[in-house]
Amino acid sequence: MFHSYHPARNVQANMADTLKLEIVTPDGIAYSQDVEMVTMEAVEGQIGVLPFHTRLTTQLVPGEMIVTKGGREELLAVGEGLVVVTGTHVSVLTDMAIAAEKIDEAKVEEARQRAAARLLDKISDEEVASVNASLIRSLVQLRVKRRHHA
Repeated sequence: MFHSYHPARNVQANMADTLKLEIVTPDGIAYSQDVEMVTMEAVEGQIGVLPFHTRLTTQLVPGEMIVTKGGREELLAVGEGLVVVTGTHVSVLTDMAIAAEKIDEAKVEEARQRAAARLLDKISDEEVASVNASLIRSLVQLRVKRRHHA
């Protein structure tokens, strides 16, 4: 019979079972806290990461990130990016990470409307890709903000 030994699991029971979540955007460190769980959308579908999770590298897709800390859930709107998971850390490099309570719904709705209108114009393929990315970021923020209010 095979038994694996994981030294981190043999730490004293008084240490909290948390992992360090670090989210970095082009603007700097957006989030750096010890958390109990992180749930996010990856290319494989929704994934949940708990302390001592198997190592994983995956692509983050725009959507909602749910961070469980102190028994409470925090919602963030996140963009595309890369996620690296080790047993004690989750590192996220993304183009956007905004806490639900910091999302200005009126401003984001206005940006969504501008992007949707821009898509009706005759624009280059590169501009279409850029406008689509803006539209997706707006839609993600609106979905997270509206869920936060629910």
